[in-house]
Amino acid sequence: MTEQPSALAIVVFDIDGVVRDVGGSYRRALADTVEQFTNAAYRPTPIDIDQLKSEGIWNNDWEASQELIYRYFESQGQSREQLKLDYKTIVAFFQSRYRGPDPNNFTGYICDEPLLLSSDYLQQLTQAGIPWGFFSGATRGSATYILEKRLGLQSPVLIAMEDAPGKPDPTGLFATVDKLKHKQSNTTVIYVGDTVADMYTVGKARELQPYRTWIGVGVLPPHVQETAERSQAYSETLQKAGAAVVLNNVEQLNPAKVEELLQLCSG
Repeated sequence: MTEQPSALAIVVFDIDGVVRDVGGSYRRALADTVEQFTNAAYRPTPIDIDQLKSEGIWNNDWEASQELIYRYFESQGQSREQLKLDYKTIVAFFQSRYRGPDPNNFTGYICDEPLLLSSDYLQQLTQAGIPWGFFSGATRGSATYILEKRLGLQSPVLIAMEDAPGKPDPTGLFATVDKLKHKQSNTTVIYVGDTVADMYTVGKARELQPYRTWIGVGVLPPHVQETAERSQAYSETLQKAGAAVVLNNVEQLNPAKVEELLQLCSG
């Protein structure tokens, strides 16, 4: 049987905004945290959060929470040195909202995250000879919960927060590729993400491993699809950050689309 062109690619997925909708979970916990530590004076809007993340370095929502708290107080004339924010306290509050008070029994916002892809979709990729795995800035506990408990996957290849530096550092992306055992230099890697940091990660990977083809695929998270204007603006932001294409839903990246991307990027 002749090998199909799509077998020359592997697909690595981000999780938040790609596999699951975090608009009412991570982002809600982020807004709760900023509101808590600004004494209810400021609650960031989804647009405020998107603007911060468009800077490309705030993939970690704990750090993003802290940064928005700092920026609020700076706007009120206070310096960061005066504030003396305790990062561990911020993280603990965030987690109490996102996971719930018991770290071993999730009861928080994480329990209500809508799934954005199905195990059947991943099986389609497998049947087409396209290996897949996950590289996410989410904690391993959170990522495993969604992949294994909610999606029913059996020990999927996963590089999580604890396993690698934060994006846009591509170390975790390289580690995912290594775990998938597709180290041949001609194997194209497609990384699917919903943020500027995800696309920057692909760019950094290309700089460090130029012998391999790296393709960034952007996905519009559900919260930006409420209006055509926001969808268009967010799509343009991802494209400027390096996305070869921007999709409305991750499942649009089917085997035929993978093959199309390979032809486009090799032409």
